[in-house]
Amino acid sequence: MKPASARPAAPLSMFDDPMSPMQILFSFRGRIPRKVFWLYGVGALLLFSVISMLLLGIAGVEQRKAEVIANALLIWPGLAIGAKRWHDRDRSGWWVLINLVPVIGFLVTLVVSGLLRGTEGPNRFGDDLTGLI
Repeated sequence: MKPASARPAAPLSMFDDPMSPMQILFSFRGRIPRKVFWLYGVGALLLFSVISMLLLGIAGVEQRKAEVIANALLIWPGLAIGAKRWHDRDRSGWWVLINLVPVIGFLVTLVVSGLLRGTEGPNRFGDDLTGLI
């Protein structure tokens, strides 16, 4: 007889969580689809920025210092999300540094990370999570 724990794993559905929010925000491993990029990389980070600016303003911190603090807190999560999005396109996470090129870097990142679908099926960075997250 097989023990109860030896049941085969069920396939992931859209309600399963293959990557936790902490992994999405702080890990440079794996890949994320466009939906997660827009939800976490744009929406959540923008919301965090606005809330932190408001709270720092209420606390009496100068606006310029509040901007620096909020942006400093968002560097790591922004880089982690960007790297995983480049991984989804089967590119090195170092491509996130294209954002350092004025105007062109932003446009390339917007198109590649925000509009283009990632590699179908598994690639060298992990499984395709499109439709699962």
